[in-house]
Amino acid sequence: MNTEHLHPMLVHFPIALVIAGFGFELAYLLFKGEICFSKAGFYLLILATVAAGFAWLSGYFLTGEMAGTAGEVKESHELSATITTVLLIAATVVRLFVQKAGNHNSPVKWFSFALYGLAAIAVSIAGFLGGSLVYEYMLPL
Repeated sequence: MNTEHLHPMLVHFPIALVIAGFGFELAYLLFKGEICFSKAGFYLLILATVAAGFAWLSGYFLTGEMAGTAGEVKESHELSATITTVLLIAATVVRLFVQKAGNHNSPVKWFSFALYGLAAIAVSIAGFLGGSLVYEYMLPL
């Protein structure tokens, strides 16, 4: 097994965790009395942040360089992955602050929710660009 294969194996976790976690947060807004949705979103946020960190590190250190158009797509992919990871770290820190304060309806939670939503968008872009690298430029899995 080549170490470059580690990155494609890891990236699916943050994509699924971020989108599912944000979905639980949206469900919490729709069903306000159900705190379990918010708790699930919180735990998935923590898992997604850890998974994104590992995926980002594996992409940064274990994948090779590319030239031409594929290189440009890879740079955009790396940028969106970095933005995703930073947004997730920020959302986690803010959400931990909210959890520690014990006020689940704090205005600060809305800031964390916004960061989480932006991370869901950014991870979707990163995933799309990563898929483009594999399928349009025929990179080996």
